[in-house]
Amino acid sequence: MGTQLPHLNFDGIGRVLCVVAHPDDMEYGASAAVAELTDAGVEVHYLLITAGEAGIREMKPAETVALRRDEQQEACAVVGVNDLEILDFPDGLVENNLELRQAIAEHIRKVRPDVVITMTWELTVGWGLNHADHRNVGLATVDAIRDADNPWLFTELADAGLAPWSTKQLWVTAHNEPNAAVRVGEKAKDRAVQSLAAHKIYLESLPDHMAPEKFIPEILRGGGEAAGTEYAAPFRRYEF
Repeated sequence: MGTQLPHLNFDGIGRVLCVVAHPDDMEYGASAAVAELTDAGVEVHYLLITAGEAGIREMKPAETVALRRDEQQEACAVVGVNDLEILDFPDGLVENNLELRQAIAEHIRKVRPDVVITMTWELTVGWGLNHADHRNVGLATVDAIRDADNPWLFTELADAGLAPWSTKQLWVTAHNEPNAAVRVGEKAKDRAVQSLAAHKIYLESLPDHMAPEKFIPEILRGGGEAAGTEYAAPFRRYEF
């Protein structure tokens, strides 16, 4: 058996910003770590780049937006997240460009997080080929962390009163090579299940999708095996 993943502690972490592409992206294991963070008194913010409007084949995007927002708000409430912002980049067509980087950098300067969480930008992941939006948002987030700390980039943000901010850590979920993990207790595991189940109508539109209570505990149990505990949420951790 290889070296166990070290456990991430929350010392010095007051605020966390989670940047993902769609409603439900945080709910495939990472929300268990969020539940542990908020239970520890950490302030967690969610930034969704799209509204997930193209995610339900049987519903027109204009009808889907409000539904997916409401389901995401319910998922946030389950794990103690009170701040949710959803941008209007096009679901399925997100590009890693300067517009996206600036939008994320702006939010980093607003929230001033100690840690940013995002999804992996790798092409292949545990469930197959990674979504283009996930890849582009992940890479843009890496660049935006640096952009947010540079006073000579996106100077209009400073003109609007948003001073540069230095984020200290990036935690990447669903990474093929995690190097750390958040220990997850029974309560947080159950809340992670409930947070994904909050996307009720979205999940009902995916007839082959396994029930949250069937596979979320298995994801976290796999992380726990790697971290030497019953349940854990694994991440690739980077420092800045």
